[in-house]
Amino acid sequence: MSGAGPVIGLRTRGVYYINSKFMSETFPFEPRSFEPQGIRLGVVRGISYGLFGPPGEFVPQARALGAGLVRAYLYWSQVEPEPGQYRWDTVDALLGQLTGDEELWITLCSSSPWGTRQPTDFLPPSPALDQRAYAEFVRQVVRHCSGRVRYWQCDNEPSNTGLLWAGSAAEYAEQLQTMYGAVKEVDPAAAVVLGGCGYDVFSSEPGSAPRQFFDHVAKAGRDAFDLFSVHLYGDLDRIAKYIATARQFMQAHGYLKPVVAGEHAGPQPFEFPDAMAVMQETFAAAFAEAASAAGSAPSQSTDELAGRAGQDTPERRAMKALYDRMDSLPPRLQMFMAGCPAELEAKRDRISCRQVVMRTVLALAEGVHRTAYWNLAPEYPGPADHLQMMHLLIGKLPLLGYRDGDLAVRHPAAQTFALLAEKTAGARAVSRVTADGPPGLYAFEVDRAGRGPLLVVWDHRDPFDGEDEPPADLSWPWPADAATVTDVFGRTLAISGQHGHIRLPVSDTPLFVEPPARS
Repeated sequence: MSGAGPVIGLRTRGVYYINSKFMSETFPFEPRSFEPQGIRLGVVRGISYGLFGPPGEFVPQARALGAGLVRAYLYWSQVEPEPGQYRWDTVDALLGQLTGDEELWITLCSSSPWGTRQPTDFLPPSPALDQRAYAEFVRQVVRHCSGRVRYWQCDNEPSNTGLLWAGSAAEYAEQLQTMYGAVKEVDPAAAVVLGGCGYDVFSSEPGSAPRQFFDHVAKAGRDAFDLFSVHLYGDLDRIAKYIATARQFMQAHGYLKPVVAGEHAGPQPFEFPDAMAVMQETFAAAFAEAASAAGSAPSQSTDELAGRAGQDTPERRAMKALYDRMDSLPPRLQMFMAGCPAELEAKRDRISCRQVVMRTVLALAEGVHRTAYWNLAPEYPGPADHLQMMHLLIGKLPLLGYRDGDLAVRHPAAQTFALLAEKTAGARAVSRVTADGPPGLYAFEVDRAGRGPLLVVWDHRDPFDGEDEPPADLSWPWPADAATVTDVFGRTLAISGQHGHIRLPVSDTPLFVEPPARS
């Protein structure tokens, strides 16, 4: 059956057809739009590649999961460690893994021990001491990649000042303009991506410093990027609002460019108020002590991080105190901790599998045609330091793990990502459809080229306790005489149609519904 339109008898809302008249009339894109064609699901390797160890293989593993896009970080320090001295080992290791079927997105970070205001080889990036030197660095990298990189991004989450950008909004806009000019001079077909607009922006109130930062960049840098990247963390029911906010930054200055999701993942502790209350109480004093001792945000060069490893820092003391009372903490926080009870580990895995699908589909339904899951794997093999706060926030998000130095372990969310990629292969558009059902019903039709229609449906519930509620019985219009239903865990059920409808057991676990495969 054709998937050319929404399921019969249902109302459609929030439909975005790529390069269609509907899209162009609804949003006045720039005359030369870099709207990505088709829909691709992707992954982010991590915040580094080849920086903390040899540049290992990861693109084939991402491709095996069905990723059609891979995003990786490169730092100025890796490519030009000294003025005019270029090293291409890391870049070539990355390019050598490409087959041409995937799209490559490079986040190029201005971290340099000699070329930037804050000397470092890792974090935080900062303004170049000489924009001409920075422009030449960008030209050299783009030229070396010979058109094999589709997207070039100027740093990452620059509004997260101190940690991910040691500069002002005006300085970031200036450097964005420099990068744009250098990229286009060498490879005019490549797209330049605005540094990711993240949770610090979306979770803050209008007029906050992060929002003022992006408002300035959207105004001053309007002619220096092609795609606006958003990072979709936090509550699921706010994803549409986050994407709308990104568009409003541009619309406020009289233009609109395509939005892509450079990062998304969950669950994370800040989705659960009782978990966050404990964390805020635990870390408030630690942060105050660290800030008083440092005076300013410390550099996070690879050497300095290695030197601080295992030191008795305020952060580590706070984390140790948290682990000492793990048994008494809210289960919603325990599940993010290393060594938590097995039942909580399994629950977190199930929540993660659900959110891989939910976050992706919600973004696609808002007209986002490129998504990248954070993240594919840990930064390097070996045991993780669970006494770092970042481990509590993102330590369990990777899809893959290491075995004997290779990315050979698939976590449950990886299986779900691969299932989602297979079900949405050939997708051209995703639309949300409405019908009678539970108050929290989310239903979407995926228009797939050369394939039958795909329905994705779930009931919005509490992410932690919702799975304990019984499924709701949903009658859904269905033109075929049967349907195959697959949940995010890969369990499949055959359902017979009756009088033009099928009955679906809808819960917080998303279901993929499609006509049976032809024999």
